[in-house]
Amino acid sequence: MTSTSTFPIGGDLTVGRLGFGAMRLPTEAGSAREASLAVARRAVELGVTLIDTAHLYGGGANEELLAEALHPYPDDLLVTTKVGVAQTGPGGEWELNGQPDVLRDQVDHALRRLRVDRLELLQLHRIDPEVPLADQLGTLRELQSAGKVGRIGLSEVTVAELDLAREIVDIVSVQNRYSLLDREHEPVLAACEAADIAFLPWRPVAPAASETQTEIAAVAAELDATPAQIALAWLLDRSPVILPIPGTARIGHLEENVAAARLRLTPTHRERLDGLAAEQA
Repeated sequence: MTSTSTFPIGGDLTVGRLGFGAMRLPTEAGSAREASLAVARRAVELGVTLIDTAHLYGGGANEELLAEALHPYPDDLLVTTKVGVAQTGPGGEWELNGQPDVLRDQVDHALRRLRVDRLELLQLHRIDPEVPLADQLGTLRELQSAGKVGRIGLSEVTVAELDLAREIVDIVSVQNRYSLLDREHEPVLAACEAADIAFLPWRPVAPAASETQTEIAAVAAELDATPAQIALAWLLDRSPVILPIPGTARIGHLEENVAAARLRLTPTHRERLDGLAAEQA
């Protein structure tokens, strides 16, 4: 990979900028699980070095799946997970839960499920408005000091929340929803770019891959690509701090996504695609 195709998270953890989101991988026993294992292994074979999971994804089942597929991990592979959403509602519903004991418990379970001694990148899945931010991030900082966590990131935050968090602990990544046709968090991206913080857009392809998006389809036809590949190529071109994490449960789709990293948009293509934001407003 060239330098433009990688990013040093936290300044020292270099990964390929096109990652893989494991959320969509089925974890139940049987043929679906076998297919999921094959997809995860194929991602690594294709050179993916950033894989995103979370406690929320099956209550840790997704973490266990990745460990089964990939452990012992290649030296250059980063498997990042998220904590802060727990099945603690009155009827067992999933809800935000940033209580320190919950965060500690989820980190310990993640270490066990992923079969590692340290989570090189841990992200707070959501800020729990019912718990002081200093308590949530202070807990993660304590886990960092204890050697269980290497680096800390956030997910679905505003610029103001990011600023507050950075007063408490060093933040190296932000995972917000963002795509070619969904640029609500443009200010957060700008803040990450200014501070050299990795920005991991989730839901990076839809709805740009929709057949109704004629301009995207036209650019795709000109470059002999798919609309999904154009959406990913635009993200990679948009900012050097962007690390898309598209997810899929199909090897063919995975291979298509990874190939998007080789696409090169011309200035004219970029201008046409950039202009779609105004049309969506």
